[in-house]
Amino acid sequence: MSRTISYYFTVVSPWAYIGHDLMTRIARKHDAAIDYRPVNLGEVFPQSGGLPLAKRHPLRVAYRTVELKRWREKRGLNFALKPRGWPFNPELADCVALALLARGEDPNVYLANAFRAVFEKEINLGEAANVAAVLKDAGHDGDVLVADAQSQPIRDAYAANNKAALETGVFGSPSYVLDGEVFWGQDRIELLDEALASGRAPFLPD
Repeated sequence: MSRTISYYFTVVSPWAYIGHDLMTRIARKHDAAIDYRPVNLGEVFPQSGGLPLAKRHPLRVAYRTVELKRWREKRGLNFALKPRGWPFNPELADCVALALLARGEDPNVYLANAFRAVFEKEINLGEAANVAAVLKDAGHDGDVLVADAQSQPIRDAYAANNKAALETGVFGSPSYVLDGEVFWGQDRIELLDEALASGRAPFLPD
């Protein structure tokens, strides 16, 4: 029977970008379904003890840059460490994924393109016109989906994801949840791969 990975992310997260393609490949390898759950870190962080980048100690900010360089090389990617227009309000770009899901469409191509737009092409996806352009490049009706993404039902679903994240034990992006076990960060993808391969029982908090 197919298993499901609940995928908590936001398009403004470089770590979600770094892990996105690998995670989707691993899901396909194991015939696992992906439950896409975009979240607003601005809502999750204050309730889980996290801090936005601007409020972190300079030592932590400096180390984050080193880690981005390491993983850029490790994953064979080429991206800007601080793209133009970043950070931006990701709510619209995140909610587009929910709008696609509400229409019964797979958001993966859009998300892959959105991550590349932000971190490789340095496009500000806080702007509706840029989000619509990314959607069109992914073969979708950009104007219609941007309008859908701003509707109240989609905003409510986004808020529900924040609540579900905290209830599940998720506090950052990306987080991959398999059978209740949280794998936080793209550097845990290999552990997720092994858990799927082995079929072991989940490791859960005491």
